[in-house]
Amino acid sequence: MSVLIDQDTRVVVQGITGHQGMTHSRLMRAFGAKVVAGVTPGKGGTEVDGVPVFDSVQEAVDRTQANASCIFVPAPGARDALIESVDAGIRLATVVTEHIPFHDMLIMYHYASAKGARIIGPNCPGIAAPGKSKVGIIPNVVFRPGRVGVISRSGTLTYEIVNGITEHGLGQSTCIGLGGDPVVGTTFVDALPLFEADPDTDLLVLVGEIGGTAEEDAAEYIRHKFSKPVIAYIAGRAAPPGKRMGHAGAIITRGKGTADSKVAALEAAGARVARFPYEVPDLVAETLKTRGRR
Repeated sequence: MSVLIDQDTRVVVQGITGHQGMTHSRLMRAFGAKVVAGVTPGKGGTEVDGVPVFDSVQEAVDRTQANASCIFVPAPGARDALIESVDAGIRLATVVTEHIPFHDMLIMYHYASAKGARIIGPNCPGIAAPGKSKVGIIPNVVFRPGRVGVISRSGTLTYEIVNGITEHGLGQSTCIGLGGDPVVGTTFVDALPLFEADPDTDLLVLVGEIGGTAEEDAAEYIRHKFSKPVIAYIAGRAAPPGKRMGHAGAIITRGKGTADSKVAALEAAGARVARFPYEVPDLVAETLKTRGRR
């Protein structure tokens, strides 16, 4: 098994005729994903590398039975693109687009939730299940199939840590890049029960960063409801007090959201927290060896 996507996932790429949509649809297919359709209004009837392009998501779903979308539509149109995909019956939408206005994302989140759909992102690298499928922009070369789950707020750190796990001769079950905006469609707490229920995930790597309370919330969930070992890393430990680092969501307020508070919460929940990204693969290997697994 894997989390949220598998070899049967059928992807429609919204904005496939743009540079990013075209490039990453090719890379998704090279990874093994079934990219069955693209959508660009006004370009229906054309193709991108043999993938049919439609004028609407509804037409794409009707013709190809697509059940997941990857949205590369620029920020001003991203809200309407998400609503269109949900109305067409898509229940998993990965929104790669960055700079989506805060209030647009609030509308997108609540609209999708009301319709029973899940958003990954925005401003995220997406989701990958090695050997099965990928929806998003995570580099293909860093993966190998395995039993380590990964959830992360940071795209670049995701790539570095996943690559380190692979270089240790281990592999990943599913990797989810949640995105770094203040409002995201899927949080750590949303993702944790999915990995808990996945029989092909033996251990979870959680990559967080300063700002917000997502990691503290995750620690509370791990303490009471998550039975698998967790290795964590928190970016921004050297940030000056009050400094916002990188992502729009990396804002420290009222004494919460600091690296120290997140590390303390995760360690109290039983997670092993690395000081540096390069330590994560060693901790993963050591923990799996202790449990008699690799």
